[in-house]
Amino acid sequence: MHLCSSLSFTLQVSEMGIFALMTGRPGPSGFGSASTAEQVTEGVDASNLTAIVTGGASGIGFETARVLALRRAHVIIAARNIEAANEAKQAIIKENISARVDVLKLDLCSLKSVRAFVDSFNALDLPLNLLINNAGVMFCSHQLSEDGVEVQFATNHLGHFLLTNLLLDKMKNTARTTGVEGRIVILSSLAHTTPYQEGIRFDKINDRIGYSELKAYGQSKLANLLHSNELSRRLQEEGVNITVNSVHPGLIMTPLMRHSPLLMKTFKLFTFWMWKNVPQGAATTSYVALHPKMKGVTGKYFVDCNEMKPSSHAGDEKLAKKLWDFSNKLIDGASKS
Repeated sequence: MHLCSSLSFTLQVSEMGIFALMTGRPGPSGFGSASTAEQVTEGVDASNLTAIVTGGASGIGFETARVLALRRAHVIIAARNIEAANEAKQAIIKENISARVDVLKLDLCSLKSVRAFVDSFNALDLPLNLLINNAGVMFCSHQLSEDGVEVQFATNHLGHFLLTNLLLDKMKNTARTTGVEGRIVILSSLAHTTPYQEGIRFDKINDRIGYSELKAYGQSKLANLLHSNELSRRLQEEGVNITVNSVHPGLIMTPLMRHSPLLMKTFKLFTFWMWKNVPQGAATTSYVALHPKMKGVTGKYFVDCNEMKPSSHAGDEKLAKKLWDFSNKLIDGASKS
């Protein structure tokens, strides 16, 4: 990331309110950047809910899984590293002996792994109320997934897109039979404001020429937001009792940063006032997933537990529909190869 790109990214927070970010001042929801996942879910009883958290073995995914379990939800940690996921499970149970936590392998960079995960989850014969699409990679050098797709787009968007589609029938059935609203939370990022100029490079998705680690990440996070909006629209048309919202968790130093340590140190130097700790980073996800105020709210974008208007690209319905069709085409192409 060049210095000018870092500054451009930083300037995007101006509309969020620099004072609110620096002080943690609560917004309309009653919460702000300083709120933690435990605070925003205090008093919530999730004992009747089953949740999947992708990337739940570390960072804000782990904190989200821990707090959901603390609120008595049955949590399935979906993770690429099974050893780390089992360690996360034991840490949650050590703190909360009554916690219900299972671990299943999921590599979002592999469509085959996504399908295998769904088969494994269905074999458990559990309901599904909450899907937290949390996992991701960040600022990777150019490389392709085993399915031949640029790795940030493949992991952050395409894997989650397929995962969500494959789990939708289970979520619809759960919502219908229990009468309990289902919720899908998709982690986007403020970085959705810094994709390639055209937003999504549909014709150049895998190109090495012109590749930018920052813009490719922004593209994948824009795709997350577009996916959330289009899925919300489709479910509303069906009259399904499932909400879909996207969130920016904030800037947190987690293992997600491992691909570009020097870049992140430079970035943090210019954005030091924006950074959160992990409990704060998991707050918006946890709020959107569990808080009673979120009942019936769908197709929105949340920052610091408060609704925020995303970029013009993110609000483009035609772009969202085009991405939906493009994603299905990529998946169909991979299944035939």
